[in-house]
Amino acid sequence: MIQLRPFDSLGAFRNEWLNAHHHFSFGGYHDPERMGLGRLRVWNDDEVAPGTGFDPHPHRDMEIVTYIREGAITHRDNLGNEGRTEAGDVQVMHAGTGITHAEYNLEKVPTRLFQIWILPDRRGVAPGWGTRTFPRGDNGLSVLASGRPADASSDALKLNADAAVLAGTLAEGQTTEFTLAAGRAAYLVPVNGAVTVNGVVANARDGVAISDEKSVTITATKATELVVVDVAA
Repeated sequence: MIQLRPFDSLGAFRNEWLNAHHHFSFGGYHDPERMGLGRLRVWNDDEVAPGTGFDPHPHRDMEIVTYIREGAITHRDNLGNEGRTEAGDVQVMHAGTGITHAEYNLEKVPTRLFQIWILPDRRGVAPGWGTRTFPRGDNGLSVLASGRPADASSDALKLNADAAVLAGTLAEGQTTEFTLAAGRAAYLVPVNGAVTVNGVVANARDGVAISDEKSVTITATKATELVVVDVAA
């Protein structure tokens, strides 16, 4: 089943520094039909104004992945980690037994990102953080972060969940495919451009929920960058 969630149907929140859209229920946005997809609980599409950001706040027992679409984000936490992640790259934070962190846009331009929360397979793991630079090109999907057994030997950032975050770019007319094993689902968002997903048209920042599909064919009708999360359903 392919379920399209147009961008203009998403939940929204805006203040003087944050313009956020929510693919799933989050904060003041609640939709009982959009409570998550399998272990995927949150997918926020955020724009953070220059010189602002998320002040220190705590999390527990969640795998939090940040994919930077434009600009950069600077992370700081109470474990002493600090780092800058820029467009096309990804950071992973393991909230585990507890972590307090801040995320700031120290750039002179807005930072646009996807913030993705995945429920861990087990509670109470050690907290941590990591970031990674990944090559870009018209080469289909690459695994950026994963806790799937099949990816254990890869150089992807590790997740404490049977899930994977993939991203890549497609030139206009290019096609890529992936398979979903029984009991798994996926959520796909084009950063820009437009694609078809098993024939269903998705434009920039639309969400596509995929379940009960053994094979998924993605074709770029316009040049696109896209992010996919594969999770246990």
